[in-house]
Amino acid sequence: MITLAIDTSTTRGSVAVLKQGTLLFEEHFNADRSHSSHLFACLERALKTAPHCDQIAIGLGPGSYSGIRIAISAAIGIGAGMNAGLVGIASNAAIETEAAHYQVIGDARRGTFYYAQIRDGICLEGPLLLSCDELKEKLAANPALPVFTSDSLPDFPASISAHPSAQKLARLAEQGTGIHSVDNIEPIYLREPHITPGVKQKDGILNLHSGG
Repeated sequence: MITLAIDTSTTRGSVAVLKQGTLLFEEHFNADRSHSSHLFACLERALKTAPHCDQIAIGLGPGSYSGIRIAISAAIGIGAGMNAGLVGIASNAAIETEAAHYQVIGDARRGTFYYAQIRDGICLEGPLLLSCDELKEKLAANPALPVFTSDSLPDFPASISAHPSAQKLARLAEQGTGIHSVDNIEPIYLREPHITPGVKQKDGILNLHSGG
């Protein structure tokens, strides 16, 4: 079994290739707003180590909507060419840490935050969309568990900076642990996607813009 794993849910993307537990390739890159250029160059290098993959694991977030969609699109294209299966796993379940049981928090915009509790690669709770006060209460209820985030969160200074790991995604996929979806892969949404009306054009056609 050869597994290619991709995560671009945060500003640090990663790609890994695992063959029956043996790491063949791992690379991280700063993504920011340029996920696609860095990701496809990284995938090209990864596929030189494994011209064929049996499955592709994708980190589904929560996180950067555009980054996750780019990873899913890349996985669909590669998977179709290789006849490889697709598996989606919550990115929170693959945080780069030795801790088996931990919490993950993040900025969900609009004055809200998300929360998840992970144990052994399985999401026990969440991701939940919470206010700042609700999140503080949630963390106070589990003081012994470490708290990780990939965002800068001044309201939560005790949180530890960490990002999802494609290598951990690949290992979870090999073990069949924490699988969120198979083949029909979509990002993990904290809110339902919505459509907002755009500016009416002179020709009477209304442009629509998708919002997150």
